[in-house]
Amino acid sequence: MNRNLIRLFFALGASTFLAAQPDPQRLVPPSTSPLLQAPTFPKKAFFRQYFGKELPRVDLLPPVRFQDFVIGDKLELSLRSYLELVLANNTDVQVQRLSVERFKNAITRSYGRFDPSVFASFSAVRAKQQSNSLIQGANVLSTLNQPFAANYSQTLESGTDVQVGFNARKNSTNDAFATFNPTITSGLNVNFTQPLWRNRGNYVNRIPIMIATSRLRRSEYDMRDQLLQILQRAELAYWQVIQARESLRVQEGSLQVSGEFLKRSQRELELGAISALDIYQPQQNYANAEVRVTQARYQLQQAEDQLRRQMAADLDPDIRTLPITLTETVQAPSDDRPLDKEQYVELAFQKRPDLRAQLQDLDVDDLSYQQAKNRLKPDFALTGAFTSNGRGGNFIPRTNTLGTGVTTASQLIPGGFGDALNYVFGFDFPTYQMGLQLRFPLRDRAAQADLADAVVSKRINSLRARNIQQTIRQDVLNAATRVESSRAGVKLAQVALDFSLKRLDAEQKRYDLGVSTIFLLIQAQQDLITAQSEVVTQSVQYRRDLLNLERVTGNLLEARGVVVE
Repeated sequence: MNRNLIRLFFALGASTFLAAQPDPQRLVPPSTSPLLQAPTFPKKAFFRQYFGKELPRVDLLPPVRFQDFVIGDKLELSLRSYLELVLANNTDVQVQRLSVERFKNAITRSYGRFDPSVFASFSAVRAKQQSNSLIQGANVLSTLNQPFAANYSQTLESGTDVQVGFNARKNSTNDAFATFNPTITSGLNVNFTQPLWRNRGNYVNRIPIMIATSRLRRSEYDMRDQLLQILQRAELAYWQVIQARESLRVQEGSLQVSGEFLKRSQRELELGAISALDIYQPQQNYANAEVRVTQARYQLQQAEDQLRRQMAADLDPDIRTLPITLTETVQAPSDDRPLDKEQYVELAFQKRPDLRAQLQDLDVDDLSYQQAKNRLKPDFALTGAFTSNGRGGNFIPRTNTLGTGVTTASQLIPGGFGDALNYVFGFDFPTYQMGLQLRFPLRDRAAQADLADAVVSKRINSLRARNIQQTIRQDVLNAATRVESSRAGVKLAQVALDFSLKRLDAEQKRYDLGVSTIFLLIQAQQDLITAQSEVVTQSVQYRRDLLNLERVTGNLLEARGVVVE
């Protein structure tokens, strides 16, 4: 009857242990880093990782997808295709993507407290010693002791600490009075400690995992914020090339006009219509136009080099020398309606990744507060243990002869390790124990300080979040104002260009009639060039201000069709 009860107790304990095991599907981190896996025993990857001598290799892949946009002997890029190349090849983008992997590894690390471990040991001890009495059974007592122990331990998600151990020992001796020689003993031990107050329950034991997961989300918001800035810099480089290209076109047009006017002035000089002193001004005007064209060409070359750097075209020897053709054009704004600034502010509050990252810190603060509060609780736990022992080996029955105290051995009964195992798993000699443990600190200043720090940290992060909101509002209002200002600047530049064209035409007619001077005609030409350059500058500035508005509202990635996985 007692044996059946013991078996029932062990079966219930085993079933409880198996039921309390963490769910493998639930314990798998949401995203495991591809850089470092944690293989389990006895998979091949386990031995390859822990016993291999190879150092990790870092292979830098060459830039990709450039051939998709090579047309003839030129690299033809729209704004969308250029941004695709930036996201695929830009080194800063790849660095930001990899920075998130460390936080994924931190989640894997936080699961480490639930990882099981196995400990095993074996030793052999040979000992010889002189006998001091007759009952030691030999003049020189020789023993061979061979103990073996194996232990499995794991902390479960509920906080339960479980240990299962198995031990065996073989002892051989030349003692004439030994009744078992060799003596084989074995034992099975099952111990558990279940917290009843501190560290009790799945929630409090999963707080480190939740903190690591929250920090991963924050790192993703930080990555999005960095991608916004990288994308803005890349697009600014694109529009810088557009502006440099349009400026070169304007200066080349100015050079052509100056050349035609110089030819006309030289013809008039040959015909005697003007004096020799009047030819210097057209010549100087043409020379200045040549200087401006040369400067514009070098500025365009520098802008194109920066553009190649953004999309990593400088890393490809076959692409870095190709001429670049940008298909986007500078267009005047068509919408005159005032911007709804408050709507943009609300959009920024919803999408700005720096604000969402700061708000994510509040979640970490709440979890840290719960963790610190748990450490203030008394350490009260339920403990239990079950032990089953067994013995085996060659049995040597001994009898006392004529009551003289001298024993004699009868026939040997062979036995072995199997006998010890039968006793262990037959639960013939069990020991079981239940108990309670209480550790009640009368004062825990460290835990109280940690709890106070968690409260202070949440207050600080709340104030930082409010400060970011104020900064966002100011950034959005300024960006929207600049968009409206640059939109008005484009219109004024176009009006000025129209008047410059009319003035040049009028000054040309007056000069043909002889009622104006060459100085006034050249001045009208210079004013036209300035007006054309101002239209280009204001139009590109308008696109830059629109780009800045998309960034400060956090909508740039969605507006450019970029999906962050």
